[in-house]
This record gives sequence, C-alpha cells and structure tokens, in this order.
Amino acid sequence: MKFYIRIIALLITAICLPACQETPVKQDRVVESSVKSADGVPIHFTARGNGDTALVFVHCWSCDSSYWQAQMNDFAADYRVVAIDLAGHGQSGTGRKNYTISSFADDVERVVESLDLKKVILVGHSMGGSVIIETALRMPERAIKLVAVDSFETQFQWPPEDKIAEMLAPFKSDFYKTTSQMVKSMFSPNADPAIVQHIANDMASAPSEIGISALSNTLKWVAGDYQNKRSQLKAPLIHINAAQTNRPSATEKIIVVPYVGHFIPQEAPERFDAALKQALAE
Repeated sequence: MKFYIRIIALLITAICLPACQETPVKQDRVVESSVKSADGVPIHFTARGNGDTALVFVHCWSCDSSYWQAQMNDFAADYRVVAIDLAGHGQSGTGRKNYTISSFADDVERVVESLDLKKVILVGHSMGGSVIIETALRMPERAIKLVAVDSFETQFQWPPEDKIAEMLAPFKSDFYKTTSQMVKSMFSPNADPAIVQHIANDMASAPSEIGISALSNTLKWVAGDYQNKRSQLKAPLIHINAAQTNRPSATEKIIVVPYVGHFIPQEAPERFDAALKQALAE
C-alpha cells in the first residue's frame, strides 16, 4: 500500500511542479480614487497595470479621463497607466477661481506623488500638452519623457496675446453653440459622425465659466510661456500630430498621423496607439 501511495505522490508532483514553476500572470490592478490638489480641489484618477514605467494621460480642454479609455486598455499590459480628470472636468471637483495651466500641473503632480510613481511618461492632448510641460518642470526627477498630442507645431494658429479677448468673445456670447461648431470643424471628413456628435455635445456641455477660464489661460500660456518653458525641459519632448506645419527644436520629433483630425486618439485609436508606441521607443 505504501508503495502505491508513493507512486501516486510522485505522479502528482510530476504533473503539478511544472505548472507551479510557470511565470505568474500579472494582475491588472485597477485603482480609482482621488487626491486633493494644492487648493483643496479633489482630483479624480484611474490607475491600472503593473509596469515599472507609468504612462500618465492628461486630457484636452473640456474633456475628461474617459477620452483615454482605449489607451488605458491597450497599454495596461506593459505599463502602469493613469488617466486624470483635471479640476473642473470629469469627476474632479470644481470651485477653483482660476483654471490655470499651473494649477492643472499641480493636479497631475499630486496624483503622481500619491501613487509614488518613480518613472513617468506624460502624455497630453491639446491643452494637456501645456499641462504636461508645466508638470515635467515641477518633477524633473520623475518625468522621463513627454508626448504632446496635436498640441504644438500644428496647423492651428495660436492667437497672440492682444487677440485672445477677441477669440474668447463668441464663447462668452454662446458657449454651447461656439464650442460645438468649433469641435465639429476639428475632425476629418471621414470621421465617424457618431463620435463627432458625441464629443461636440460633451465638450459644449461643460460649465461655461470653467471652459472659458481654462481656454483663456491656455491661450495665454501658449502665447507667453510655451517657448521659454519648452527650452527648460530636461526630458525629451515628442509630438504626435495630425499634420505638421512648424519645425520642432533639434531635440524634438514630430510623428504625423495622416488623414485624421485633431482628436487623433478618439478618431483613429489604432493608428494613434501605433504612433504612441513609436514615441515610447524613441
């Protein structure tokens, strides 16, 4: 009897041991939480994945973290991925008197610190490009790369400071109509009409006082701070653009995703992800 018991034990060991020695599958840990910014506004964020390097996604004007859902799904296997709702957007708090690029950068910095992220690649779309530059200058020891998505060196002509008030006037007169029309004009002719309509309605439905404050401060930052701030960056800056009109500095690179509009991640997620992978490999 003891002989047969020993044989069975050996068989079980032979079957189970290889399975026990297999590399354990990484669990996709999902964290959804909030942290207070410097002025006390709660900043909502979602984090997934287990990579040593974190991709921190910062949305564009009048959008929110949900706009990065495809990228959160696609990059969580290899990176720690984090999507943030800036103050006044998504599920984050409101009540900020002035929605500046500097205060948005504080939102991002607080989330990075709360998660204790050591190596961070900042990815910002449109207004988010300004935010990630400001953020990287606050934490040069953590930010190892920046990816600005259709933020700079594009076909869009940023107004000089003396023309900002004129550009803001239609938004102050009718925020919903002006925003909706502007957003629809920023897609390619071949874009999915359902996506166009959804994003136009969503952005136009943002609180007008927050939208106008954030837009005003973004325009002022680009007109007054962009060139100086980008020259101070220690980490490399890469642009993913729908088209290229300007030449980046010698330390920068532009990756063009053709036949698409301003909302590259939403309009063409697969092609955007390919461009982002190229940027990460640079």
